[in-house]
Amino acid sequence: MRLTVVGCSGSFPGPDSPASCYLVEHEGRRIVLDLGNGAFGALQRHADVYDVDAVVLSHLHADHCLDLTSYYVARRYHPEGHQPVIPVLGPTGTADRMARAYDLPPEEGMHGEFEFRDHVATTEIGPFRLTVARVNHPVEAYAVRVEAGGRSLVFSGDTAESEALVDLARGTDLALFEASFLEGQDNPPGLHLTARAAAEHALRADVGTLVLTHLVPWIPRADTEAEAVAAYAGGDVHLAAPGLTLEV
Repeated sequence: MRLTVVGCSGSFPGPDSPASCYLVEHEGRRIVLDLGNGAFGALQRHADVYDVDAVVLSHLHADHCLDLTSYYVARRYHPEGHQPVIPVLGPTGTADRMARAYDLPPEEGMHGEFEFRDHVATTEIGPFRLTVARVNHPVEAYAVRVEAGGRSLVFSGDTAESEALVDLARGTDLALFEASFLEGQDNPPGLHLTARAAAEHALRADVGTLVLTHLVPWIPRADTEAEAVAAYAGGDVHLAAPGLTLEV
């Protein structure tokens, strides 16, 4: 299983990265985790966007879902005609949220392009087994565990401290955890993890590799990395960056 970081900027696109988007591939099949603002253009560097099996949205904040509107245009108005419908897995109300984002009549929305499915505990898509858990964020938000070929990764989405995230990630090969704040900053409760908290969650879950993402542009990357490494007791820590590809 291969993970490619398409976009990793937290809360809004940064000068060097789109917002949240991750490509997961295995045996010629591929899913996209999140499609935040600015991500659809960058995704085209890494995959044929007409050969994606599903899009999985962690939650409905703009930096995690808004470029589904661009994907809608690409699928609806392709010169060779409407492209086949693909699944979009997301929180309750995803179809209506995306219709509003593109100012479409809700009864029509994007249903001709996407099959909207509310998250359920476990879903099978091609070789991928997806398991979700509700995490700690002001809106309905999910972490996603992806398993294929005997390997596993967990994407936290956006979350503050969360026992559900630790349980979902337990024993996984790679943890893709958000690290939006540093310790000592004004981090509102129930919103985001610090770099230290992300490392502590990964330690408690006994994961193999920690990749820090949702990196807010005004926080120096070196500071995020240093805080996580200090808390991770010699474990394998990476900072997400557009184009970073890891074999899971």
